[in-house]
Amino acid sequence: MHVTGTPFTDRAEAGRRLAGRLGHLAGPGTVVVALPRGGVPVAAEVAAALGAPLDICVIRKLGVPYQPELGMGAIGEDGVRVLNEQVIRLAGVGDGQLAQVERRERAELERRALRYRGDRPAADLRGRTVVVVDDGVATGSTARAACRIVRARGAARVVLAVPVAPRDWTERLSEVADELVCVDTPSPFFAIGEFYADFTQTGDEEVLRLLAEARRGPPDGEPPNGEPHDRQPHDDEPPDEEPPDEEPPGGDGIDRELPLAVAGVRLTGRLTVPAGARAAVVFAHGSGSGRRSPRNRHVARHLNRRGLGTLLFDLLTEAEEPDRRKVFDVALLGSRLTAVAEELGRTEGARGLPLGLFGASTGAAAALYTAAELGPAVGAVVSRGGRPDLAGPDVLARVDAPTLLVVGALDTAVLDLNRRALARLGGAGELVVVPRASHLFEEPGTLDQAAELAGDWFLRHLPPADGPGPVDR
Repeated sequence: MHVTGTPFTDRAEAGRRLAGRLGHLAGPGTVVVALPRGGVPVAAEVAAALGAPLDICVIRKLGVPYQPELGMGAIGEDGVRVLNEQVIRLAGVGDGQLAQVERRERAELERRALRYRGDRPAADLRGRTVVVVDDGVATGSTARAACRIVRARGAARVVLAVPVAPRDWTERLSEVADELVCVDTPSPFFAIGEFYADFTQTGDEEVLRLLAEARRGPPDGEPPNGEPHDRQPHDDEPPDEEPPDEEPPGGDGIDRELPLAVAGVRLTGRLTVPAGARAAVVFAHGSGSGRRSPRNRHVARHLNRRGLGTLLFDLLTEAEEPDRRKVFDVALLGSRLTAVAEELGRTEGARGLPLGLFGASTGAAAALYTAAELGPAVGAVVSRGGRPDLAGPDVLARVDAPTLLVVGALDTAVLDLNRRALARLGGAGELVVVPRASHLFEEPGTLDQAAELAGDWFLRHLPPADGPGPVDR
C-alpha cells in the first residue's frame, strides 16, 4: 500500500511540482484552463512554467432535481452542454425538469463567469492543446465535465493534470482526456485536502488577482522552471529598472544605441564593441525581456571585459510584446535575428567580426534558427536557461555551430528539454548544469558562473577578428 509522504505545502507549491511534469507541453499551441476556485492557484504556476495563457473553465453541474448531488450533466460557457443520458433516463427526469435546472444553473454560471472574467472573451481553444488543471481529483465528476466541455469548445488535445488523485483515477478518466498527469496517487485516499498542509479555501479575490497577473504576463517573461517562482518559466526576466550604464569602452571602443529596420518594423539595440574586439555576440532575449534585461546585460558586460563585442536588441516592438503568439513564434523571432546579424556584419565598428549568438529562454530557439540559416557565418552559440527544443528537430539538425547549453540544476523541466535538444543538434554540443541555480539564475554567484561559461565558449570557438567567418554573406 502506497501512502503519500510530506503533503504539499499549499496549492502554489503543488502547482510548481505539477509543472515539473508538464514541460513537454510548453509552446505556443498550449492553453492552461483552471477549475475555479481551488484549481486557479495550481494552474497559475503551471501556466507560468509553460509560458501559456491562463483561463478558467466555469462549469455548473446539473443535479437531478430531487437528488442534486447526483449529476445528470454539466454546462459551460459558450452554450456548451454535456448530458449523461443514462442518469437522466434512470432518474426519470423529463425535458421540463431538465430545462428548469439548466436555467437556474446557467444564471449562476454567467454570474460567476462575469465575476472572474469581466467582459473579456474566453480563450479560443480551437485546435489547441488544453491542459485542464484542478487542485486534485476525488470522484472525478467535475474533472470529467471540464474535459468534455473544453473538447466541445474545440480543443485538439486535452490533458488533465492534478497534483493528487486516487490510485484508480486513470481508469475513471482515461476516456475523457488524451493524457493524464498527476504528481502523487496515494492510498488510502479519503479527501484532497488531507494532502495539503494549507488547504484554505481559495477566495474570489485571489482568483481575480492570479488571473490578472497571468494576463499581464509574469513580471518576467518566462515562467519559472516547473519552476520556482520567477513567475514565468521559460521566458526570461522581470522588467527590472534599467541600471545606469557603466563607463563605455575606452580608446576606440563603441557603446551606442543602434536603430535597426527589419522586415518593416523598427527595432532598437545596444551595440558595445571594446577596442580591439576579437568577435561580436548578438543576444536574443526571452519573452518579456529585451535589451534592458538585467541578466543579459550582466552577461554582456562580462563578455565586453573579455574583449568581445555585444549587441543587445529587442526582438519585438513594444506593441508586439503583449501578443503571446509572437513571443513564441520562433520563425518570426529567428528571421528577425538573422536579419539583424547580417546587418551587424555591415555596421561600422563590427564589420568583419566573427559572430556568436547568445540566447536566453525562448531566445535560444531563435538563436539556433539563425545558426541554421547562416551556417558557417555563425561561429558559436550559447543558451542560458534556454528553450532550444522550441526550434524544432529539423532546425536543430541543421545547426553546425558549436553550441553550449547552460541550465540551472533546479530548472528540472527545462533541463530535460535541453537534454533532448542536445541529442538532436547537427554539430558539436555540450550541456553544462550549474549547481543550485534555478531558471533565472537568481541564486548568488550562479549568473556569474553562466557568464564565465559563455565567455570561455566564445573565446574557444570564435576565431580572431582577422580570421574567417564574417557575417556578411
